[in-house]
Amino acid sequence: MRDLDQPALQAASDFLATHWREGRHADTLRPGLCPRSRADGYAIQALIEDQGLGHRRGWKIAATSAAGQAHINVDGPLAGRLLASRVVAEGVPIPLGANRMRVAEVEFAFRMGRSLPPRPEPYATDAVVAAVAALHLGIEVPDSRFTDFTAVGAAQLIADNACADRFVLGPAVAAPWREANLAAHAVLGMNGKQLVHEGRGGNVLGDPRIALTWLVNELGRHGITLSEGEIVTTGTCVVPVPVAPGDIITGDYGAFGSLQVRFTD
Repeated sequence: MRDLDQPALQAASDFLATHWREGRHADTLRPGLCPRSRADGYAIQALIEDQGLGHRRGWKIAATSAAGQAHINVDGPLAGRLLASRVVAEGVPIPLGANRMRVAEVEFAFRMGRSLPPRPEPYATDAVVAAVAALHLGIEVPDSRFTDFTAVGAAQLIADNACADRFVLGPAVAAPWREANLAAHAVLGMNGKQLVHEGRGGNVLGDPRIALTWLVNELGRHGITLSEGEIVTTGTCVVPVPVAPGDIITGDYGAFGSLQVRFTD
């Protein structure tokens, strides 16, 4: 149930969008605009699509791993929108600019081949995976519009688009991933030739496919359809990799391939 009226939701969205465009940060939303529930947070987040930051390309899931939850100080996953203007292809350098988080997250992403609308009964994982067209490699570069993103809580972080910023969409996996054990699949986060963190798909809510299912059902609870063609990046498989200008980060997925991104000022 929502506590904020439409003018307050819009004012909160305007505030966050302005800070995003201008690379500014704030301590918190003021009391009259501060969401106290996930429903209010998602209602504010939805308005970001009308703020000139680009149409929705898909979705991200924040805090699907213990490391991700610790990074932003929440106790469960959050959904956010991937905006087309912030999605880049491999080979496109990413400027860090005013980004305060300064980490890269090595993730599995799914591209949907069929829409999954809200329905009374939750979707099971098998049904969700059957609607997937392809598995992609991905590296997310998150950020928050809040100065201390560990202090504001889940509802404000949802309003802040679940700490979305840049996302590198890598190639579709050519190997037969549907038969693979994604939970056990090893993933490496490299800076140059140096291994920084090693993880596996199971760090993402036990399996990236389980995370995707969570996202479908979370959207459904708020009346939102996960649509054909949309990308869902499921959360970091490794502890977030610190980055600085000049770094070249590689996500190494073994038999599934690798994905690289270079950072600038």
